[in-house]
Amino acid sequence: MKFVTRWLVIMLALFLAAWIVPGIEVSGNGWIAYAVMAAILALLNATLLPVLKFFSCGLIILTLGLFSLVLNAGVFLLASNIAQNVFHVGFSVNGFWPALFGSVIVSIVTILFSREKREEKK
Repeated sequence: MKFVTRWLVIMLALFLAAWIVPGIEVSGNGWIAYAVMAAILALLNATLLPVLKFFSCGLIILTLGLFSLVLNAGVFLLASNIAQNVFHVGFSVNGFWPALFGSVIVSIVTILFSREKREEKK
C-alpha cells in the first residue's frame, strides 16, 4: 500500500513537472506514460540512487550536498530513457537542465507529501 501511494504521488509530481518545465514532454500515451515513468523512477530511487550516493559520498560532502541534485537529475534522465526505449512510452526529457528542474519538482512534492503523512500519524 505504501508503494502504491508513493507511486501515485510521483505520478502527480511528474504531471506537475511536465506542465511547468519546458523540455519535459509527454506524447501519445498520456496517463500511461506518467504511470510507467513513476514506476521506473520509484524503482530507480529505491535501488540505484542509494548506491550512487554511497559511491559518491565524498563528492557530495565536498559540494555541500549539491552533487545530490546532479545524481537525482541523472536518475531522472535514466528513467526517461528507460521509459522511452524499453517500454516505448512518450515521456521525454530533453537534456540535463530539464531533468534537474523536473527532479527538484518531484523531490519537493514527495517531501511535502511524506511530511503531511507523518503529521497525520501524530
